[in-house]
Parts: sequence; C-alpha cells; structure tokens
Amino acid sequence: MLLAIEQGNTNTLFAVHDGESWIAQWRAATDSSRTADEYAVWLSQLLHMAGLQFGVLDSCIISSVVPQSIFNLRNLARRYLHVEPLVIGENAELGIQVRIDKPSEAGADRLVNALGAHIVYPGDLIVIDSGTATTFDVIAADGGFEGGVIAPGINLSMEALHSAAAKLPRVAIQKPQRVVGTDTVGAMQSGVFWGYVALIEGLIARIKAERDKPMTVIATGGVASLFHGATTAIDHFDPDLTIRGLLEIHRRNTAART
Repeated sequence: MLLAIEQGNTNTLFAVHDGESWIAQWRAATDSSRTADEYAVWLSQLLHMAGLQFGVLDSCIISSVVPQSIFNLRNLARRYLHVEPLVIGENAELGIQVRIDKPSEAGADRLVNALGAHIVYPGDLIVIDSGTATTFDVIAADGGFEGGVIAPGINLSMEALHSAAAKLPRVAIQKPQRVVGTDTVGAMQSGVFWGYVALIEGLIARIKAERDKPMTVIATGGVASLFHGATTAIDHFDPDLTIRGLLEIHRRNTAART
C-alpha cells in the first residue's frame, strides 16, 4: 500500500492507497518542527482506527512546500515504513516539461496538480488551487507546466484585514446573501468573498485572452468549494487533483524502476 503525503503551508494530508482506491485520508495542521517520531505516534493511532498498521505500507511519496519539514517526513518513511520515499523535487521523475524561466522555483504542489489535471482533462488547462495562497497555473495540452499567477489566499486576506484594522473583527468566510453588507461583518464577508470571485473571474479572463485559445478551468484546494455555484468561470471542482497526481507520479516511477 502507498502512503501519500501532501504538505501545504497550512495543512498536511496523509492518504493511503491500496492499489485500487484511496481507503483512508487524514489531515493535520502543518508544523515544521514536528519530528518523525511525533508524526509516527499520531499516524499509528489513525491507522489503527482504520484497521491498518505501518506494516502494510510498503511505499511512500512526499510533496511538500515546507522545505524544513521534508527531513522529518523522509525519516518517518525510513524508520516506520522501512522504505525510501519518493520526494517531489528530489528523487521523483514527473515526466512533464516545466517551461518557466527558473524551473527549480516551481512549487511541488503546483507541478503535482499539473499532472493530476493533465491525466484527466484534455486540452489546455488553468488549474486554480485555493489554499494559503491562491495559484492559477497554466498547463499545456501536452501536460507541460507553463507558469501562472500567485495571489494571497482568501483566509490570509481575511486575517490581514482583521490584524491591520483595529475595529474590524475576525469573521468566518461564507457566501453572503447580498453584495452590499448592512453591517460590518456582512460588509467584510462580501468584500472578501465577492472580491475573490472577481479575482478568479478577472484572472481567468486575462489568461484566456493572453493565450487566445480555449482552456478548461479546474479548481482544487481546501477552500475551493466555497466558490462552487458562485461563478461560471470554473468548469470543474476537483478536490482529488493533488493526490491523483501523486499516485500517477508514484506509478510512473515504480514502472521506470522495474
């Protein structure tokens, strides 16, 4: 069985694939100081609750945008799974071209998403990943990664608004009933929610105009579901994009080594 670890700046996903389907998924808050042993204690309990144990996990793949955490995640695989993990950006071949000025600067999550989208959706693509940052990535019809846009995430923007303005409270992000708020909370929710919808629609329109070709838009990430039904600019909401990409990278690398 495969243990796939996808670490973002805010959350870390641990998912188990049995060769046919994903049978378990868990999330933890990302903490770059967490040791391999601490991960193991936490993960062993969740595996036990799912009727699993470390012994059934015979492979591991890691994607992380937190460089200081990779050492401990790698040690988790080595000590408790007794395997050498595939690490995106180190020893894992993705099989896609990275067509940007500095390929080494492309985030692991963005490249994994590119592959996860390409193997399902035909043609040229725009992949929107809504997390700590909101990224808009352009994927060519042949799967090549051709760059994109990075904007602050919606939660980061809401937190900055609260922190920088003394009289503005911390509020939950949700879709307001109307655009014009009649109190402070409603006005803040509207500004952030509909502001992000406008950001998404505006950047998609500009990317398509610059590329001058039909493009399919896929949204993924922790807060992408907030925008479901709020805009017609997004063609598909796909929460499994990243782990699908990790699974495909694992399969490609395993096949190349046999």
